[in-house]
Amino acid sequence: MRTAMTEPDSFDQRLRHTANLRHPLDTVPVDSEPRGNIPNTPLVASIISFVLGTLFSLGTVLFFSGGLEYPWWATYQLGFFLAAWSAFHWGEFAVTAGWNRDKCSVDSFLLDNGATYHIANGSALVEYLITLYFKPSLKTFPYVSQLEGIALVLSGQILRTAAMIHASTNFSHSVAFRKRESHELVTNGVYSWSRHPSYAGFFYWALGTQLVLQNAICFIGFAITLWRFFSRRIQAEERALVKFFDNDYYAYRRRVGTRLPFIP
Repeated sequence: MRTAMTEPDSFDQRLRHTANLRHPLDTVPVDSEPRGNIPNTPLVASIISFVLGTLFSLGTVLFFSGGLEYPWWATYQLGFFLAAWSAFHWGEFAVTAGWNRDKCSVDSFLLDNGATYHIANGSALVEYLITLYFKPSLKTFPYVSQLEGIALVLSGQILRTAAMIHASTNFSHSVAFRKRESHELVTNGVYSWSRHPSYAGFFYWALGTQLVLQNAICFIGFAITLWRFFSRRIQAEERALVKFFDNDYYAYRRRVGTRLPFIP
């Protein structure tokens, strides 16, 4: 007599049974839908990873070689920017896949991050290349790029990655307005230093990239734009967190700041 736990024995039954199981390579979030602008398949995820890895490798070689004499734009500063940018986007997907798989999709690369984000990075490259071509002397302050800029990029990246790993399944790239049963308020580790370490990490990472490129205009533009974005996002997110955790979140907010300038 066959029980409910018996394995399917016919070929068609095995196909249906396999189709109902989640394959380890699936990138379909459990409780949300990908935006759909980028195909959410393992093939596309592998292609994006390959492109980002190639860009990271070229940028890293350019950085450690100190730049090339020809072409004129192949500088160590541009190499570091390209390596940092590609590492950031690959890292977002990799950390989500490793520590928060139920929310992992091709959107976790954050490449479909809105037009404003890509305009900002494009503007940074345009400012750098135009200034480098017409006024190269404005890009010759190594302590700004090599000390302040690189240090800010690395510390920002470490902070954001640590926040995502520590929060694990409690982290989300989008603001959650519905509390899941497994959702916990994380207040220890890096979250005992900042209420929003992933936001603080990205804020300082982005400003660091502009110091590396020595982009005065984009540095100011990035600072203003990101501050406004995170200020509004934190307000919206914390209204939801107060509903989720009530007095526990009030106490946590009184105890720990954001570590973002002028956002208590």
